[in-house]
Amino acid sequence: MVPFDFTYHQPSSIQEAIQLFQTLQQQGKKTMYYAGGTEIITLSRLNLVFTEAVIDIKGIPECRTLRFDKNYLVLGAALSLTTIEEANVFPLLSKAASEVADRTARNQITLGGNICGQIFYREAVLPLLLTDSDVIIAGKDGLKQLPIQQIFQKQMRLHPGEFLVQIMTEQTYLSLPYRSIKKRKQWEVGYPLVTVAALKTNEQIRVAFSGVCPFPFRSQTVEERLNDRQLPLESRINEALHHLPRPILDDIEGSAEYRLFVLKHTLFDIITELEGE
Repeated sequence: MVPFDFTYHQPSSIQEAIQLFQTLQQQGKKTMYYAGGTEIITLSRLNLVFTEAVIDIKGIPECRTLRFDKNYLVLGAALSLTTIEEANVFPLLSKAASEVADRTARNQITLGGNICGQIFYREAVLPLLLTDSDVIIAGKDGLKQLPIQQIFQKQMRLHPGEFLVQIMTEQTYLSLPYRSIKKRKQWEVGYPLVTVAALKTNEQIRVAFSGVCPFPFRSQTVEERLNDRQLPLESRINEALHHLPRPILDDIEGSAEYRLFVLKHTLFDIITELEGE
């Protein structure tokens, strides 16, 4: 049970959602958008989240779209991870989505909820960073389309009253060679030690990470080191590890040293496979 009372609102349009947020804020109510609600339930029980009103965006058609528009795949932020996994129109994203939590949770966890959430793994964002996807953001000034790298910096940098509506990815990326590997301490579900997603384009390998640091990331410097084929593969990986952002996670899931050990071997497997294709 959520340990506090809140009002529930389900708008049927983007404009209605924005107006609701503004009205509730003017009434002095702490207000949150949500699409799946799993994180609100989990974190509220730990007293890490509190809200007096929630605005459910699942009833907004644009937030539930799954379609191709010209040269883009358009995914609504309120699509569940299970829906994305089963549609499999973006194989790398489907693979990443399929390894978040368990299937029961994935039926409720949404693409936008995972990307915008407070739990720092946020693995669904990795394929979007690798494919230079755009995001559609709604706010009081209307809709805006931005590169995800511009607005996702360790986490989604949304202004109060804004919410994620859609993600747009160029179709050319959808059929490229990829790998996505999640390494856990134990069991087949649960939080990762490390998750690595990689994509090969124009003979270059792009790599994004979750579970290594207390935020998901893609690093140009790390990719430059990994793609320097003048060096032996082990030297390339060691150089890349040296340029990882800090801090490296050191927690109950695994020490920083163990994480780097697991990451090194995971990168070796991924790069060996992708360079052979």
